[in-house]
Amino acid sequence: MKKNFRVLIADEEKEYASQNGHIFDEHGFTPEFCEKNGRTVLERIERFKPDVVLIDAFMSGIDGIGVIKKLKAVHPESTTVFVIVSNYASPIVEREAIEAGAAYYIIKPFSIEDLLDRITDIIRFCGGNQYNTQTVLSSDNRLECMVTEMLHQIGVPAHIKGYHYIRDSIIMCVRRPQMINAVTKELYPAVAQRYETTPSRVERAIRHAIEVAWDRGDIDVLNSYFGYTIHNGRGKPTNSEFVAMLSDRIRLGENHISVVPA
Repeated sequence: MKKNFRVLIADEEKEYASQNGHIFDEHGFTPEFCEKNGRTVLERIERFKPDVVLIDAFMSGIDGIGVIKKLKAVHPESTTVFVIVSNYASPIVEREAIEAGAAYYIIKPFSIEDLLDRITDIIRFCGGNQYNTQTVLSSDNRLECMVTEMLHQIGVPAHIKGYHYIRDSIIMCVRRPQMINAVTKELYPAVAQRYETTPSRVERAIRHAIEVAWDRGDIDVLNSYFGYTIHNGRGKPTNSEFVAMLSDRIRLGENHISVVPA
């Protein structure tokens, strides 16, 4: 990965740099800090030209969503990646942020290292052309990025446990298709072991994540992935149907990826 990613953070430097400076460097990010003020953020974006902007949902001057809308109104061609930070989970605010153009919505507290990993994936997979053409991903990274983007499009919020369980379930079923035929005996236990939880909790969390996606998701996007479940009155897909349909979509090559079995 080319180490030239610039990230503008609307927060006090001491909150991030005192213990995390080396993490930014290891991930190839050069941080710039400014006050939590939307107008200041817009001024710094014009001057600093960041690749990534990390802003709070609620700030003085202009809120985070307003910053995104104003920048895109002035620079519609901008490839800047926006990450919205919030102190609490709000499906309404999250949806507004994503619709405005935010690439990610994250709840405090969070791990800086995990966040930078996710931002790196976002830049690589759906950032500006300069990243798509210069960065060559391994099959594992490309698979994870693809699943992440699919879940993002469907409307599964990234801050709930079920999101991570679904993502890993899909990846496992892409690598080992036979696992979808043994959901309770193999898939749930495998995911549960990875997260040090129980298979029953994995099953419930995935079901909850699907319900949230159906409540907040775009009907056209859901139809493109799960058309038959919407139109024949069956309602939401089961956990196994959800995982099977997405993993099959990847395995059958609809997203032009070559997956190397683990």
